[in-house]
Amino acid sequence: MALDLFAEQGMQQTSLRQIADRLGVTKPALYYHFASREELVSSLVTPLFDDFNTYVEEQEATASADPRALLESYFDLAYKHRRLIQVAISDMTVLHQLDLASKFIDWRQRLIALLIGPDPSLDHQVRGMVALGGLSDCAVMFEHVDPADLRAAAVAAAVDTLRA
Repeated sequence: MALDLFAEQGMQQTSLRQIADRLGVTKPALYYHFASREELVSSLVTPLFDDFNTYVEEQEATASADPRALLESYFDLAYKHRRLIQVAISDMTVLHQLDLASKFIDWRQRLIALLIGPDPSLDHQVRGMVALGGLSDCAVMFEHVDPADLRAAAVAAAVDTLRA
């Protein structure tokens, strides 16, 4: 419910009163669980943060030489969290307040290194960034497309981007 309000209005414009009203609880009841909007946002972002952190660590531990497999699993993760990613992208201020923007940048750089190797040229870095960013964007933007069809098309485009 809170995520829906954040998507509709933005995180900064959504009050705890609006969230309480949407949930059908009193504002004090909501304050019992969350002292602030930032604490509520943090609780929503924690599963995404944990999943991405675990994902990057697992990818580094296995260090698969198959870029397609990494891109497929990255798409799956982005698709799983597409609603929250959409909200976060629309209100980057909150990501900075929770120190998440720097973490996402770090994760993406680590994944790019896995995709294209150490000491990549600028061209290869850009291709890696476009491949990963494009997958995230597709997961968010094409919400009415069959997930399997979207995954196949998005991953194929990302692989082509890396190879071009």
